[in-house]
Amino acid sequence: MALDGIVVANIVHELNSTLAGGRINKIAQPEKDELLLTIKGQDRDAYKLFLSAGAGMPLIYLTEGSKPSPITAPNFCMLLRKHLTNGKILEITQPGLERVVFIKIEHMDELGDLKVKYLIIELMGKHSNIIFCDDSMTIIDSIKRVSQFMSSVREVLPGRKYFIPETVKKLDPLTADYNAFKKNILSKAMPVGKAIYTGLTGISPLAANEICYRASIDSDASTSSLDEAMGLHLYRSFERIMEQVKNKDFSPNIIIGDKGPVEFSSIELTCYPGYEVKTCSTASSMLETYYAEKHALSVMQQKSADLRKLVANSIERAVKKYDLQLKQLQDTEKRDKYKLYGELITAYGYGLEEGAKELAAQNYYNNNEEIRIPLDPTMSPMDNAKMYFEKYGKLKRTYEALSSLIKETEDEIRHLESIRVSLDMAANEHDLNELKRELMEYGYIKKKPDAGRPSAKDRYGKNAVSKPLHYVSSDGYHIYVGKNNYQNEEITFKLAGGGDWWFHAKNLPGSHVIVKSEGTDMLPDRTFEEAARLAAYYSSARNADKVEVDYTKRKNIKKPNGKVPGFVIYSTNYSMVVDTDITGIRKIED
Repeated sequence: MALDGIVVANIVHELNSTLAGGRINKIAQPEKDELLLTIKGQDRDAYKLFLSAGAGMPLIYLTEGSKPSPITAPNFCMLLRKHLTNGKILEITQPGLERVVFIKIEHMDELGDLKVKYLIIELMGKHSNIIFCDDSMTIIDSIKRVSQFMSSVREVLPGRKYFIPETVKKLDPLTADYNAFKKNILSKAMPVGKAIYTGLTGISPLAANEICYRASIDSDASTSSLDEAMGLHLYRSFERIMEQVKNKDFSPNIIIGDKGPVEFSSIELTCYPGYEVKTCSTASSMLETYYAEKHALSVMQQKSADLRKLVANSIERAVKKYDLQLKQLQDTEKRDKYKLYGELITAYGYGLEEGAKELAAQNYYNNNEEIRIPLDPTMSPMDNAKMYFEKYGKLKRTYEALSSLIKETEDEIRHLESIRVSLDMAANEHDLNELKRELMEYGYIKKKPDAGRPSAKDRYGKNAVSKPLHYVSSDGYHIYVGKNNYQNEEITFKLAGGGDWWFHAKNLPGSHVIVKSEGTDMLPDRTFEEAARLAAYYSSARNADKVEVDYTKRKNIKKPNGKVPGFVIYSTNYSMVVDTDITGIRKIED
């Protein structure tokens, strides 16, 4: 992600067209590094401009949201209110392609004279700041004061002259020609992508990678590997993007990956083939959406962390128990040998002398092969036979008990693995609550008195809060995907009819997928394939190249009594091998 010079240019263009000529109505400082300006535009609509100088998330965009402000406004906020309330925004500019925004504001001073002030927003990572200057570019104050002890490059203190620090000599990408590009970029002994973003102002690694991708050049390749023609071709790709910026031809968009938003940009990102692209009407909506979804994803990860740890620990314990049970089961493999010993002693032991230490007998189960059986010399032959029969009986009972326990442990591991997959699919707190409820029901979390399982009516009614994923195939068939075991069971046995089709990744934890057949006996091949890809994607093998998926009519699916939710059996089915790419399958936001 990169709030680079190109995105800033997009924002400045948008703010100029919206806010220029408007008047600042309110100024708030909800956080120590944030400002929220309410501006009444020339169209008499009210706009909210959010400014953040946070080191981890410097931002500037229009928003419709609000944040609570402290009861006592900070000093910087009071200073801005004194000078800028009812001030008129003359213009919003960006020097070159710097990550700096100048808001030029006209206001009346105490004597009624018109004065000009500048609110400067620097969007430079940990060096971000919001600086208030007069018309001679003398700093009045800033949201972060920077002394000489904090920076040897520039002080940001009242009374100091404002300037943009230039720690590294870079080209202005809006004016760079081929000769300058060749001299300052292509002559650097480093990877091509790095040469671009370290040599051009406002160009991020993401933009540099996009330039290389459009030129069909590996961004990690050395500049020395480029010949004259390839260098010129790279410059032309760069030049075309800069022409878009100069012409204000922006395309704000967000790249969506498996686990939410990946990147954003104000130019088309062709370097992410196969990813979902979410186009945005404005740069502000792009930034607000991206960071809101990132924040929501981060909150979900934090909230699910305890559950993930609980499930991981439970799986680890179950696997250790399973390994121990298998080892114990191996120890019962000699039970049949003891039974044979008892039978042969009973058959041939009548001729043994007292105190014999072994019996040589013909094994009539194996072509009368001679077998030598150890004996306890202090015991009679019949007591020796009895001892071996008792050992056989004990090991047989142990084998039967362990076989049952091993099956239970296998089911437990399979159940926990399915919950782990469901945690990856949880999209909101309601999904996590369902998983907590399931863990409570099966004893992994202490059950609360009011933690009863909701009815199907509650889950799928008008006010339902957690629903299965809903897709529509290219042929118009509705497809439902369970996000957890409860939903798997509901869509399979409540939502689906006997003639609908059921899909699941073969022998893997994952979602049940239901295709509503709408009364038709067979689905189009394309719908079969899309449903199978959804089953593969929403399984533990979503990162695999190919996944085998079973599918059958819903009427062939049975749930054994006493099994955990989502556990089913079937005998009549078809299979297909598909990839996990669900790009292009239309998702319905219910």
